Amino acid sequence: MSNSVNNLSINPLLGAHILPPFSAMKTEHVEPAISQIIAENRTHLQNLLTDLPLATWDSLVAPLENQGDVLDQAWAPVSHLNAVCNNEDLRVAYTASVALLTAYSTEMSQNEALFNRYQQLAQSENYALLSQSQKQAIDNSLRDFRLGGVALNALDKKRFGEIQQRLSELSTQFSNHVLDATQAWYKHFTDVAALAGLSESALAQAAQAAQKKSLTGYVITLDFPSYYAVMMYADNRALREEVYTAYVTRASTESKKTNNGQRIESTAEFDNSEIIAETLRLRHELAQLLGFNNYAERSLATKMARNTKQVLSFLQELAQKSKPYAQRDYAELCEFAAAQGCENFQAWDSTYYSEKLRVAKYAVSQEELRAYFPVEKVIAGMFEVVSRLFGIEVKQSDDFDTYHPEVRFYRIYKNAEHIASFYLDIFAREGKRGGAWMADARVRRKIATGLQLPVAFLTCNFTPPVGDTPSLLTHDEVTTLFHEFGHGLHHMLTQIDVAAVSGINGVAWDAVELPSQFLENWCWEPEAIPLISAHYQTEAALPKMLLDKMLAAKNFQSGLQMLRQIEFALFDFRLHAEYNSSNPLRARDVLRQVRNEVAVVQPPEFNRFENSFSHIFAGGYAAGYYSYKWAEVLSADAFSRFEEEGIFNAATGASFLQEILQQGGSQAPMELFKKFLGREPKIDALLRHSGIEVNA
Repeated sequence: MSNSVNNLSINPLLGAHILPPFSAMKTEHVEPAISQIIAENRTHLQNLLTDLPLATWDSLVAPLENQGDVLDQAWAPVSHLNAVCNNEDLRVAYTASVALLTAYSTEMSQNEALFNRYQQLAQSENYALLSQSQKQAIDNSLRDFRLGGVALNALDKKRFGEIQQRLSELSTQFSNHVLDATQAWYKHFTDVAALAGLSESALAQAAQAAQKKSLTGYVITLDFPSYYAVMMYADNRALREEVYTAYVTRASTESKKTNNGQRIESTAEFDNSEIIAETLRLRHELAQLLGFNNYAERSLATKMARNTKQVLSFLQELAQKSKPYAQRDYAELCEFAAAQGCENFQAWDSTYYSEKLRVAKYAVSQEELRAYFPVEKVIAGMFEVVSRLFGIEVKQSDDFDTYHPEVRFYRIYKNAEHIASFYLDIFAREGKRGGAWMADARVRRKIATGLQLPVAFLTCNFTPPVGDTPSLLTHDEVTTLFHEFGHGLHHMLTQIDVAAVSGINGVAWDAVELPSQFLENWCWEPEAIPLISAHYQTEAALPKMLLDKMLAAKNFQSGLQMLRQIEFALFDFRLHAEYNSSNPLRARDVLRQVRNEVAVVQPPEFNRFENSFSHIFAGGYAAGYYSYKWAEVLSADAFSRFEEEGIFNAATGASFLQEILQQGGSQAPMELFKKFLGREPKIDALLRHSGIEVNA
């Protein structure tokens, strides 16, 4: 996004467009556009309520949906750019606009006249004539009005709005601090011997990183592909310790900026500790204003789980069944490391010796597998998988406006009809937030001219191509790509035309991971793997011997992995459910308590994991991180039907498409799940897929 503009009266964010006009967008366009749209929406709402004789869908909800879509289409590309092409000027515009949007959202949710009109519609005879999607949208709106503070007195409404505004600011600050702390650290090497053990692809990436900084030799950064390569392969234990320490202390008082291994200055200005404390305090106050005992209860008001007791019992049951397997995994790892001469086993040894143990047990390494998963083959194979499952066709297009040369654009067709589109941005780079995610650029909905088709942003952070060598993915990265595409399909294959419950909109948060985790299963199926793998040089298929080893290693350290996710989920949930405003515990103390109860691995005292836990402090997972495991139960159980009927059974795929993907948030997720599987979910399939005995 350029920083100069000749004529601010020409603002592409204010014009109608089918796809975001990235090349025309400038930083100076952002705040004026958002401000103007909000002002116009306010006027529109005032006129609507003044002139409205009777609240019907067409007279009340449809016009508001139109106005909301105008704002969404202006904001979606800005929000996306802030995550993938971050710079200081854009941050300023983004932060100012977030403040405007937060105030507007609070104002809308507390508008009693609007709430009364929705109630009038819900209680009218017209309500019974509406479609299921329309009824669900109205019911959700009434719920959200109450959660937005519409029933509060004037003083409490004011305080609610202040809290929402501040929480929005804190979320943005948290995310910026993590990104800044990540990019503040790097280590420069002129001697490749110091990086002994790293693969050729990792060294090539390190050399490319050095070139980008106008340096000779090699540069290691805290971007995940670089960090992970060091932790998995670097023979130099001191280097692993240094990189580990830098990574796990990001955005804390322990964080340092380094250059060439010399600590220059602290990056304490990026410390998130106080942001965490204030965030938790304000969330608790907000929940109590609404009549909840704590923020966890407030969080569950929009989720499948019924109450906090059910969530805690679910996580504790998983922990109980998983812990013996995790203890076995860890004991085996420590014993193996000791036999390799590693005394005083530490956190920075874990990934390194885990990979060596995997190779020793199964004679297969992530690096060996990487050669068989060139990104182009994986992408093409993934499209073939969903084509067989759901009868769709994915075609790449060069006819689109982009924000970066690496970005790709695709259109999805069903029965030769264009039904959706998506951007794919998969390589790590400077100025791009870490992790992987899907966001909606445009939602499917009915419009005056027919149908507005859904558009998605799919984002990952894989190692980019280096020279003539293509991007080669680890199998873990392959599953990440499938995961995000599963989210994308949920958004794009919907047949719901009401924006509020179309695609992922209106889906209970602890069910939203069902399609994403569901699609990961095909990364492990012998029948599907030939579609997504071929040696990048010879195009030879993944040898059966290597495939068998990979499948045998599927549940390698699954107990440790399961317990790690449960640890994060319990930490998040207890942090919010057990918050005591008169004597609040520090987040790290709650984390320590959780680890003492469920973990088999205790990280070093200096570890500040919580300070970069963006999911719950800068994302949508506050008191909801358990959703990953909750939805994994759903996805594993749903996949069991494919295991019985055939993983490419067209009828089964059509059933999942019709009962889950196409329905969006139009019905309760439990009802949709029961329509697909014929019963409520069970935990058994998840445990079986993880190599954990059901009755253990």
